[in-house]
Amino acid sequence: MKKLTKVCRFSAIVGAALLMAACSSMGMKSDDVPASMSMGAGANLSAAQEVPANASKATGSSTIWVAANKSVSGKVSISGMTPTAAHIHEAALGANGPVIVTLTQVSDALFEAPANATLTNAQYASYLAGKLYINVHSKAYPGGEIRVQLSPK
Repeated sequence: MKKLTKVCRFSAIVGAALLMAACSSMGMKSDDVPASMSMGAGANLSAAQEVPANASKATGSSTIWVAANKSVSGKVSISGMTPTAAHIHEAALGANGPVIVTLTQVSDALFEAPANATLTNAQYASYLAGKLYINVHSKAYPGGEIRVQLSPK
């Protein structure tokens, strides 16, 4: 029985090593694969989702990812407005909340998550509960012109 237990442990270790080798041969690390993607990824930002809603005709598209290691990456592209800032905020649908990640403006119509952006444990829990959103601000709507709520898939 003792010999069988040792063989089982050895097999488990070898199996894990082979799996890690296979992933590394493909150039993958565990942190490279987003464990969860926001519903905001590929979703549209609109003035109707703002709190309160407004009459802007501006639109946007989000490709923001939150990985299991709490890292944030991706982009937000916009049209029909002159943005002054874009952020990820923490609040439930229908509510406004504080900024937790300031997105970097790359061009007149594109914002990106800054390098090394990460959520705290509490912010990640809010993300998992659907309590984060992307907001793009302008001079006409300093509180936010367009918005989309993020929810994990």
